[in-house]
Amino acid sequence: MLALCCMSHSPLLEYSELSAEVAEELEASFAVAREFVEDFDPELVVSFAPDHYNGFFYKLMPAFAIGLNAESVGDFGSAAGPLNVPTDLARDLAGSVLEDGVDLAVSMRMEVDHGAVQPLETLWGDIGVPSLIPLFINSVAPPFGPTARVRLLGEAVGRWAAATDRRVLLLGSGGLSHDPPSPLVHDAPAEIRERMIAGGARPPEGEQARGERLAEVAHAFAAGTSTDLMPLNEAWDHRFLDHLERGELAALDLWTPYEMAQQAGRAANEVRTWLAAYAALSAAGPYEMGYRYYRAIPELIAGFSVTTALPSDRA
Repeated sequence: MLALCCMSHSPLLEYSELSAEVAEELEASFAVAREFVEDFDPELVVSFAPDHYNGFFYKLMPAFAIGLNAESVGDFGSAAGPLNVPTDLARDLAGSVLEDGVDLAVSMRMEVDHGAVQPLETLWGDIGVPSLIPLFINSVAPPFGPTARVRLLGEAVGRWAAATDRRVLLLGSGGLSHDPPSPLVHDAPAEIRERMIAGGARPPEGEQARGERLAEVAHAFAAGTSTDLMPLNEAWDHRFLDHLERGELAALDLWTPYEMAQQAGRAANEVRTWLAAYAALSAAGPYEMGYRYYRAIPELIAGFSVTTALPSDRA
């Protein structure tokens, strides 16, 4: 039995000051998602999430990876510590996806960041989800594979999940349109470039200072005084959500990673996690998006969305 919840994430949720209207609206959307998850009562969560050079680096950057064990690094105020990964189930999922013809890596020491952890904290209050398989989808470090491969990955995961005879929640985290002030490896300063390649110690100024500096950038962006970041693209975001809602996932095969970045920002490819989650749900047959929230929130430098979905026969 499958269910789906997808949501945007932003480290600025911890640092930016939102208007009362936006804060209440966001919290209301989170409350809907929490109620949905509580009602479904998942026995297993499969999390599709990106990474932001905290667990995966250019020394070896896989397109997809499943964590057989994993822990959160605790960046930008998110909780740090081990995740409750059922190793045998995760290994079985990895084998099933490979047998379906989709290449991926496995990690016995996966490290995840706020991209994977923030939805857990939003939905459950902490990272102690009883049973969680983390699935990394490279969405930040180009080059990226074709969007069609993400769809095929999701379908393979969904076939496995539907056959487990468990209540499996498919959790997608990322996007939508956003162009944060993050460097690309080819033009990053030498010290930052080296960390993007080899990893190593986290930046010395600490997470609080990083968050406050990012909040200053977001404040200027929201005020319209920053010209360094691409504007949020509400029309693009709604086109993407429309395709998901109508089940037109194969239509997204035509969306190339380059065009997505050009139209919706350098981090817009994080929507690959949503596509994988919805493709996994589609493996159980037609589905219905029961809830769809969206708002462009410049204070978060993100087109922010929360959606839930169920197979049509249970919607």
